Amino acid sequence: MTQTAREEILGKLKAAPKQSAPSRPGVPPPAELSWTREQMIEEFTENLRRETAIVHRVENYDKAAGKLTEIAKSENLKKVIVSTDDVVAGMNLQEWGTGNGIEVLTHKQFTERAAFKKAVFVDVEAGITGVDYAVAESGTLCLIHDENHPRLLSLAPATHIAIVPAERLFPAYENVTDIIFQEKRRLPSHVTFTTGPSMTADIMGVPFKGMHGPKKLIVIIIGG
Repeated sequence: MTQTAREEILGKLKAAPKQSAPSRPGVPPPAELSWTREQMIEEFTENLRRETAIVHRVENYDKAAGKLTEIAKSENLKKVIVSTDDVVAGMNLQEWGTGNGIEVLTHKQFTERAAFKKAVFVDVEAGITGVDYAVAESGTLCLIHDENHPRLLSLAPATHIAIVPAERLFPAYENVTDIIFQEKRRLPSHVTFTTGPSMTADIMGVPFKGMHGPKKLIVIIIGG
């Protein structure tokens, strides 16, 4: 292109009447934001089961303890480790374990890291934890890790049993991230989002459970 032709084209562009950009049409809010609590529970349950998680729903914490007893029998659990977060702490699971012949450990009884790692990776059959938040649209658990909930409790044992109070269920992922990051002075050091058991298909495209985390996820929803 010659310099003259270039200048001619640029001149036409500059001389063309300027038009304002059309206004962007409004975007309706996502449908999931209008879900009722019951709809969220149904969606959450359906999505979890699609990812091969096992989901139970009970009325209250007493019924949750009863459901744990059923699970322990069906899974033949003899030794578990539990978090001390605000969901699990009030369930008095050590007393529950004594009454059901199950050894219940907590991370706080370990003074050496090596002994704790052996417990979660080798000795226990399941980790039992509370859940900080849950996402209905994807069937996702949100776990905020701190001194009451080390991340290995839900990642290392072969089975993770998650206790989900229904009031901690939100329709969308963005609802949960907004809550987590709204208090900028107390940002968590680690957050885990879990959707179903650990699965991978890295080797020859063959799905395999338990490669990078628990191979079984059992969720107990309380209330609603």
